[in-house]
Formats: sequence, C-alpha cells, structure tokens
Amino acid sequence: MQQILTNLFIVLYSVTIISVILVVITDNRNPLKTLPWIIVLIFAPVIGLLFYFFFGQNLSKQRIISRRTRKRISMRLVESDYPSRPEIPEKWKPLARLLQTTIHAVPLYGSRITPYTDGKSKMQALLDEIARARHHIHLQYYILCNDRTGGQLCDLLRIKAREGVQVRILYDDVGSSSVKKSFFEGLRRDGIEVYAFLHVRFPRFTSKINYRNHRKIAVIDGRVGFIGGMNIADRYVYGTDWGIWRDTHFRIEGNGVAGLQASFLSDWSATTKQRITGPEYYPAAEHFTDNVLQIVPSGPFGTWRTLLQGDSYAMANARRRIWIQTPYYLPSDVLNSALQTAALAGIDVRLMLPARSDSRVVDLASHSYLDNMMKAGVKILFYLPGFLHSKLLIIDDDLTVIGSANMDFRSFEHNFEVNAFVYDKDFTARMAGIFENDARTAHLLTAAEWFNRPRPRRWAESLMRIFSPLL
Repeated sequence: MQQILTNLFIVLYSVTIISVILVVITDNRNPLKTLPWIIVLIFAPVIGLLFYFFFGQNLSKQRIISRRTRKRISMRLVESDYPSRPEIPEKWKPLARLLQTTIHAVPLYGSRITPYTDGKSKMQALLDEIARARHHIHLQYYILCNDRTGGQLCDLLRIKAREGVQVRILYDDVGSSSVKKSFFEGLRRDGIEVYAFLHVRFPRFTSKINYRNHRKIAVIDGRVGFIGGMNIADRYVYGTDWGIWRDTHFRIEGNGVAGLQASFLSDWSATTKQRITGPEYYPAAEHFTDNVLQIVPSGPFGTWRTLLQGDSYAMANARRRIWIQTPYYLPSDVLNSALQTAALAGIDVRLMLPARSDSRVVDLASHSYLDNMMKAGVKILFYLPGFLHSKLLIIDDDLTVIGSANMDFRSFEHNFEVNAFVYDKDFTARMAGIFENDARTAHLLTAAEWFNRPRPRRWAESLMRIFSPLL
C-alpha cells in the first residue's frame, strides 16, 4: 500500500511539474524568461514549484485598475491651449504619442523642476512643503521605515492631520515588510489614512508578491510634487557603512504635479476602492518654464510595457548621446541591442553603475552584460564614493527621463514604476552637468582591466545572467 501511495505521489507531482512547464511555455513569454523557469523546474522541482507560485505566474492580463477608471482620472490632465505654449521637439512627437496612446500620459507644459542629489536636501525640501500644506498630503513610497528619517516625517504628518489636513499614504507591503504593522496602525489612530499596496495575504495575494509598487511620489495640495529614486529610510539620508548613498530626486511645480496626482489617485482607487476627485486636487497652475513633460506610470498588468517601449524608442532615435545612470543593469535584448548599435554608429553612449552594489547576485548578473558593451564602444563608468542609486537617462540635448525605474527586467516587467519624460534643452543641460560631476568621481573602465578579470568571476557572472529576468 505504501508503495502504491508513493508511486501515486510521484505521478501526481510529475504531472504537476510538467503542467507548470507547459503553462510557462504557452504563455509565449520572452524565451530569456521562459528558459530559466524551465531549468529551475526540471533540476530543482520542489524549490522551482514554490518559486513559480510566488514569483513566476504571468498576471499581465489581469488589471487592478480598469482602463476606464485610469482614463477618467487622466482626463483631468487635458490642458486648454494658450498662445505661448511650447512645442515638443519634432523628432520626439512620435514618442509623446506613444506614451499618450499606451498609458494616457498627457503632455504638460511649463513645470519648474528642481533636482536633489542627496537625501538630506530632498528630505528637508519635502518636510518644508508638508509643513506648508493646507488641504492634502499624498505620499507613496516603496520603503517607509520607522527609523530616524521616517519618524521625523511621520511626526510632522501627525501634526498636519491634527490641523485638519487630509493625509494619505501608500506603501509597498514587501518593500516595507521589515516595519512592524503596529507602526502603521499608530498612524491610522492619529487620523492618517495608510494602506499597503497589494497587501500580501496567504493564499489570496501570494501570487502577486512579485508585482511590487516601486513608485516614489509626494503631492502636497496639488501644487508641489516629488518624484525620483529616494525612499523614506535613514540610508537615503545618512548613507551606508561603506560610503554615501548617491541618489536623485526631483521637486516639480506647475502642471507636471497634476500628472503625479493622477498616478497617485489611480493607485489609491485600486487599493482602497475610493474614487477621489475634485478641482481642489487639480488646482490651476502657473507656467514657470518652456519645458514639456509627461508623467508616465507603468506596471505589469495590461498589454503594454510603456517605460520599456518609451526608453527603447528614445534610444533608437538618439543622434548624439545616450547617458545612463542606474544602480542595476539587467536589460532586455531590445535595450541592450539599442545601446550597442548606437555606440557602433558613433553615438556617445555612457553607462554609469555603482562600483559596489547592495546586491552581490545582481552585481554579478549586471556585469555579465558589459563584455559586448565594451566591445561596441560603450563607455562604462563605476561610481566610487558609495552606492549609486540614481535613475537617469539623457538623450541628445533635449530629452531627459527621470523617476523610479531602474534599467532592469524587474522595473520594466514586474514593478509599478513612474518616470517623467522631460523635453527641454535647459533641463537636459543641467542634468548632463550633474552626470559629468559624478563622472569626476567615477572610474572609467578600460578594456584591458575588464577582459583580464579572474576567470571564476566571469563564470559566476555568466551563471547569474541566466537568472537575470527573475532577479
């Protein structure tokens, strides 16, 4: 009898593994993503099955917010014409149409953008704006820690809530998993509305644990917004034991704030089922500059991968330069090929990465892509003073992409992200200056040192590259 039960278990287990492999194959995913799952399921079936349940299911056909709701929220962004309205540069008009068609990213005019390259100045600017809030404060962060930085922020939020200001917070349930639930419950008792995005509960939302909200958005009274790479935690302000935390964040005034507001309220609607609207959330804005920007949210559910498509189009149409800062470089074939093609065509392609990352595994996988980049003529720079967490893409003289998305599979395929595509020569020149300043403290990689690195290191990089779509 025991032998019969054992054989029955083996048969059922084998059928399950084969069925999962068939599901992975028939999803028609990118072969680079399909192959690692097949390898894991065949050679480590128990672990592979658990990993697939938590991280591998393709939920792209599902929606957490309906297309109609997103469109209804973004309808408030349509601006009336005014005589002096600047134009999107002719060569980027197809890009702007792409972003508007796929995610309703409306071009917004005349915003003033202030960059911050360190956590202290960004946090002080955010606290100053929150202190001036009169109607509402909307915050959305992947990580919201209960440390010195988070405590300072939340103490001020409690004060504003007592003053009658509406305070709403979205945090990611996985990104903030180290924070005790009692911390958030305390905020709720103090009159602050706090919700976890895609709260992980077994078994209902376990399959969505791989789909995280990586956005960092703050909107105060609909008049000022923040977007970028910095979360709320001490390391973003005070650095790490082995160096500074070099990041980039942006303060936006003017019409661009409405785009951030629409993104936040879309996620708020999806999380709480509350539909918040009204002119007080989209106040009339002054035109500060001649720039045009599009706030572009992107996520894993739905047909299109808007940020991947937008970045790919921009790189393919570059004529002079492509400068990138990213903490992790795990690109799709499309992006990797676009950068190599551009470099071979004589375009100035520079990729700045941290010399030391916060993830050894991701570091190895990232470095596996650098061989062909070096051969194609891409300039690789390793930032030395600490961890480079900045997300920046500069194309030619008139396009800059800023926001929360890294140059990796996770940001383009699995995470909810938000970037701003800024069409403006002055802003692009300012960001190029910041890039060049960082380059002064970075090491320009040479072919001799790179191709002579130890062979075991190269083997480890190649092994980790197999799993890069899953990292």
